[in-house]
Parts: sequence; C-alpha cells; structure tokens
Amino acid sequence: MAKKADNTGAFQALKDALREKKPHHLYIFHGEEDYLRTYYLSALKKLLIDGPAADFNLHRFDARTMDPGAFADAMDAIPVMAEASFIQVDDVDLYQLGSEDRDQMAALLSDIPDYCYIVFVYDTCPWKPDRRMRKFHAVIEQNARIVEFARQPERELMSWVARHFASAGKHITPELCRYLINLCGGGMTAMASEISKVAAYCTAQDISRADIDAVVEPVLDAVVFQLTDAIAEGRYAGALQTLHTLLKMQQEPIPILGAIGANLRRAAAAKTLLAAGKGTDALMKLYAISSYPAQKAFGFARRLPDRFFETALPLCAETDYRLKTSYDDPDALLELLILRLAQEASHA
Repeated sequence: MAKKADNTGAFQALKDALREKKPHHLYIFHGEEDYLRTYYLSALKKLLIDGPAADFNLHRFDARTMDPGAFADAMDAIPVMAEASFIQVDDVDLYQLGSEDRDQMAALLSDIPDYCYIVFVYDTCPWKPDRRMRKFHAVIEQNARIVEFARQPERELMSWVARHFASAGKHITPELCRYLINLCGGGMTAMASEISKVAAYCTAQDISRADIDAVVEPVLDAVVFQLTDAIAEGRYAGALQTLHTLLKMQQEPIPILGAIGANLRRAAAAKTLLAAGKGTDALMKLYAISSYPAQKAFGFARRLPDRFFETALPLCAETDYRLKTSYDDPDALLELLILRLAQEASHA
C-alpha cells in the first residue's frame, strides 16, 4: 500500500498532506520542538477522527502497554461512526523490541488497513533508527514518513511571533520579535505563553520593549547576555546586579558559569573570525546559533582586544574548577569572577 518515503522536506510534505486532506498512514514524529510536534499531532487527529466518536477511534500505547497483539487488535478495530481510526504510540523504541515482537511489528506496519492511521511519537525517548537491523529498518523506511520537528530558523520564528500578535490585535516590530525570541530561548512553547501574556498586558496596539520586559521571564542565556554586555561596557555594578538577579531566579551557579563561559568562547571565536574577514554567518554555522547571539558575540568581540579573552577564558576555567572542588561559597566565587572580568575589561 505505502510507497517508499522521501524524507527530504518531510515537514513540508506533512503540511501539504494536511492541507490536501490526504495524510499518509504511518508517521514517526520526533525532534526537540515539542510545540510543533503537538500541534501537528492534534491537526492529524482533528482531520481524521474529529467528532462525537473520537475517543472510540483513538487507540494509545506507550512503553508499558505496547504489545504487538494488542496493537494488531487496534489496527483491526473498525472505526465507529467515522471513516478512520487513529493509533498513537508514545516513546516506544521500536528497535529495542525483542526479535519476535519486532518481526510482528514489521509485518503489521507493512500492511496497514486503509482506514487506519498510525503515529509513533518520540518525546522523552529519542528516535534512534538502527540500520544494522536491515530487514526491520527497510520496513520503516519503506512505509513510514519520518518528520523531525527541529528548532525553527529565526526568520520563521519572527513571522510566527508577528502572526500570533496580529491574531491578538497587536503589532510588533521585527527588532522586538528578535528580542522576544532570544529572551525565551527560541522555544515555541515558552514563546506562545509569553506572547499571550504580553498581548494581554499591552494596552496599546503597538508592542513596546517595556511591555515585554514587564511580563516576560527571560531564560538563563538571555540574562547572561545582559551580564556580559555590562562587563564589556565596564559597568561592574550592572554586571553584579545582573548576577544577583540570576541567583534570585534560583539559577544554579554552575549553569550560570557555563552560560558566561559559552558567551565568552563565542566572542573569542568572533574575534578570530573578524580577523579573517568573516561575519556572523560563519559564527552561526560554527556554533549552530541564531543571528541574535551571533550579533551579540561580534559586538562583544569588537569592544575588547585579544588580551582580554586570553585572560577571561582561563579565569572561567579556574572558577569552574573551584566551584566543583572547593568548599568556597559558590555565589562568592561567581562575584569574584565578575569582578576580575570587569577589571580585565577596564584594563584592556
């Protein structure tokens, strides 16, 4: 029944199939962007089994309840007052099934009834196909449409943010879209909640930065950008205040230090790229980051000379060692690091 899947552009193919109301019978959904994964899973259900008998036509399995016999029974179940049935399997590693169960599943997935639609969803369990199991893997490749819901590019996210604000009757500039994305870490689930909060808070039609700052709780990396900016600008008091904000947010010292170190390493790399005549695109590719942190890194790199980074990175490594091996107060160690970094920046 099914033809071999072409996974190139699988995400777009899924959107096209939903728009044309012609979904495939077997999907594998995985990837870190859970907002999209949940959205398209719901869209499939709405298309196929929406109605008063939806609960009768939905069959769910997980690692605890998964059994090839019960799965076969669900496949054979004739839809109730509908044209389709839907099977959702959550976090079951097909390649880790016993050989007998795997053979049974291979046979079942090779012969799906026309009325049955199946989605294997990978959330807490990663999708890890094992090509060494050639026979079983061939069945998956031939029959399944494998869709990865990856973090979206900044351009796509900016359009998505603007559309969500527009649906609430608000307007937001591209610059503020980018600012909100980076405050939220680029995750669509977190952003959807924050967009609702900002739209409800803002009394004007145009969203302002003050509206965003008033209600959005930034992720760790976004606050650390403020901290490193203060260091680069020689504002020790501002950097220390930002550190205290992070500690009040109950952020642990080691992740705070990790974020500071990551920012400094990216800025050091930007310094090298600047010397080679390269720009933000090269840094984005090197670190798999969006344009906003890349721009921040280049701004930091332009403000400080090489000798600052030659000292700053070893200071971070030294602090990391002391955090993990000494009995010194972790908060005090971070404060000392900020002071020493600020001093290095002022002497640079």
